[in-house]
Amino acid sequence: MDYKVGLLGRIFVLTLTLFLLAYIIVNDSGVFAISLFIILTFVQLILLIRYAESSFKKVRQFLDNIKQNNYATVYPVKFDGTETDDLHIEFNAILAKLKEDQIEKEANFHYFRTVFQHLSIGLITFESDGSVQILNTAAKRMLNIDKLSHIQEIASINKELHHAIENLRTGGSELIKIAHPDGIMQLSVYAIELVLRDVKFKLVSLQNIQSELEEKEMEAWQNLIRVLTHEIMNSIAPISSLAATISSDIKSKMRQKETVEMEELRDYQMGLSTIEKRSEGLINFVSDFRSLAHIPFPKFSAIKIRELFDQMDLLLQNQLESQDVKLEKQITPEDLLLFADSSQIEQVMINLTQNAIHAVENLPDKKIYLRAFIDDNGKIIIEVEDSGKGIEEEALSKIFIPFFTTKKKGSGIGLSLSKQIMRRHKGNIQVKSTLGQGTIFKLIFNA
Repeated sequence: MDYKVGLLGRIFVLTLTLFLLAYIIVNDSGVFAISLFIILTFVQLILLIRYAESSFKKVRQFLDNIKQNNYATVYPVKFDGTETDDLHIEFNAILAKLKEDQIEKEANFHYFRTVFQHLSIGLITFESDGSVQILNTAAKRMLNIDKLSHIQEIASINKELHHAIENLRTGGSELIKIAHPDGIMQLSVYAIELVLRDVKFKLVSLQNIQSELEEKEMEAWQNLIRVLTHEIMNSIAPISSLAATISSDIKSKMRQKETVEMEELRDYQMGLSTIEKRSEGLINFVSDFRSLAHIPFPKFSAIKIRELFDQMDLLLQNQLESQDVKLEKQITPEDLLLFADSSQIEQVMINLTQNAIHAVENLPDKKIYLRAFIDDNGKIIIEVEDSGKGIEEEALSKIFIPFFTTKKKGSGIGLSLSKQIMRRHKGNIQVKSTLGQGTIFKLIFNA
C-alpha cells in the first residue's frame, strides 16, 4: 500500500473513532462503550505513530549504515511503484555509490602506500607528539631497523640525525653522516611540516647521497689539482729556467776561470730578483690555499642588516667615490635581523661588493644594489646586484672553483671562500648573470 494512502486511511479511521467517541459520550451510551472507544482511540493513535515512524526508522538505519561505513545493506525493492519502493531504490543507489567510492579510496590508499614503501628515498611521517605513522622500507634499510614506534628512538641510532629531524622546519635540509653495516652513509635530510584534518605532522625524507658526494668530491679534487698544477707550474717553470741558466753560466765561468763583468753581475742580480718574486708569488698562493682550508666555525650572534649595509658603504666609500659608483640599499623590513657570524658575513659582503665594483669599471652607468628581504619560504635573502657586463656562461659554472678568476688581478679565492662560509652557516650562495645587463649574487640563509 502506498505510504500516503496508508497514512490518510489511518488518520481517517482515527478521526471517525474520535467522532463516535464524542457521540456516545454526549448520548451517555454507558461506561463500557465509552471505555471501549477510548481504548480503541489509543490503540489507533499508537498504530498511527508507529506507521508514521516506520519511514523515519528506515532513514535512521540508512544514516547509521553510512556512519559505520556499512554499505553492504540492500533494501528490498518490489517495483510496485510505491513511495517506499522509490525510497529503497534511492537508498540502494546511494549506498552503492558510497561503496564504490570506498573501494576506490582503499585502492588509491593501497596504491600510494605501495609506492611509498618501494621508493628508494627513505620516508618517515610522525605526529607532533613523536608517534611514527609511516616508515617505508628504504628508511628501515638506511637506519638498519625493523620498526619505529616513536621518533625519539632514532637518538639511539644517531643523535645528530635525531636532532636534525626534530628541529628542521619546512624546506630545511641537513647533511648527516651515520654508520651502517654496509659502510658510512651520507644522508641528506629534508623536512616538510603539514596539517591534515587539524592534525600536525612532519614528513622527513632521507636520501643516501654518498656515491654522488664521492663523485662530486673526486671531480672537485680533479679541478683543484688542475688549478694547483697550473699555478705551481706557472711559478716553477721560470724559476727553474732562470736558475738553470744562471747556474750554467757560472759553471762555465768557473771552468774557464774567467772574471765576471759588472754587466753580467747585473744580469745575475736581475735573474735572482725574478726568482725571488716568483717564489713570493708561490708563497702567497700557498697562503691563500691555506686560508681556504682553515675557515673557523662561525660564532653566531644577531646582526642588524641595516648596520651591515652601512658598514659596507663606509668600508668601500673611497673605492665607490673614486670610481663614481652609486650604491643603493633596500631592506624589507627595515629592522630585519640575521643570526650569523658578523665578521665572516662581513667578509662575504666585502668580496661580493668589491667584485661588483670591478664589474662596473669603464661603464657609463655604474650602479650597485644591496637588498635584504624574507622570501615566501621564510628564508632571509641578501642580494648584491651590479649593472656590469655580466659573466659568460662558460665562466659562470667555474666561478666558485678555488683560484679560478676572470679578472686580470686577483687570487680567485674570494667566491670560494664566500661559498664555504655560507655552507658553514647552513646557507647557500647563488648567482644569476645576463650578458650586457649585470649579475646578481644571492645569499640564502635558512631562518
